[in-house]
Amino acid sequence: MTKPATRRRQHDAKSLLRVAIRTFNDRGYDGTSMDAIAAAAGITKSSIYHHVSGKEALLGQALDHAARALDDALLPAEEALATHARPIDAVETVVRRTTAALLKDVETITLFLRVRGNSATERRAIEARRAFDGRVAVLLQAAADAGELSDGIDPALMTRLVFGTVNSLVEWYRPGGALTPQVIEDHVVALVLDGLRRRTDGDSRQ
Repeated sequence: MTKPATRRRQHDAKSLLRVAIRTFNDRGYDGTSMDAIAAAAGITKSSIYHHVSGKEALLGQALDHAARALDDALLPAEEALATHARPIDAVETVVRRTTAALLKDVETITLFLRVRGNSATERRAIEARRAFDGRVAVLLQAAADAGELSDGIDPALMTRLVFGTVNSLVEWYRPGGALTPQVIEDHVVALVLDGLRRRTDGDSRQ
């Protein structure tokens, strides 16, 4: 008796991109072939080309998505500062929203943080990261100028340290664990803001 043909999985552009991101993270971008993506997706390689022109296009889509997520996290903080919000509150907003964005899509942000500039697509992502850091440093400088940061804080250096902390979440956070995203987000904000904020005479924390 002839066995029925195995039904291949069905993918749209979004679900195929998710498979590609996971495969890039598992194998590294350079170590991932279109055959590997097709195998992970359970489809033929030719089926992928119905959605994208190739591996580089998939990488570009993923990195652009991550860059937009970070931009979306930063814009409300910049807008708040422009409407005369306290700069330290704008800093808290971007730390909280960036952490939330990472926890919501840890696989894509992981890929974004791992690129090394080996192609024009990767170099564009690195420039986006640098631009993000520069814009956050502006917020921190505004907080320093307003006397809201502890003395001696270098805004550019602190930006790297703060987002080094946030970005380290990709090394251990996995969705569905005992710690919820909200708990992690609250702890990151508490850690960062406690280290940044200027102490007052009435502050009992020493």
